[in-house]
Amino acid sequence: MRNIRKGHDGVFKARVALEALKAEKTMAQISSEFGVHANQIRQWRQKLLGDLPQLFSDQRKKHDKEGEELQSELYRQIGQLKVELDWLKKNLKCFCRRKKAIDRTGECHDTSISKM
Repeated sequence: MRNIRKGHDGVFKARVALEALKAEKTMAQISSEFGVHANQIRQWRQKLLGDLPQLFSDQRKKHDKEGEELQSELYRQIGQLKVELDWLKKNLKCFCRRKKAIDRTGECHDTSISKM
């Protein structure tokens, strides 16, 4: 039988990491209580300890704000490019119809396209 990996959500990871951080129980006790390997608990605890200073710093807020500004600018550019693409598709169809009409008759009836 094949082992299936368990996926744990952030709330569970935080709860286990905080329990390990308290150091009231051994890693083996925490591991058996939550059903997670001790190495995994150590990794979550290390990540918690590494991310705590950033949690209270102003740089994180600044970084989040810059990310939001970048995202809004990219969405604006996507919208503009979509409008331009739709315009080009529409006008390409009109241009192709006009060109076919000119090729069949040999004359240009539209004043916007000159005969070459």
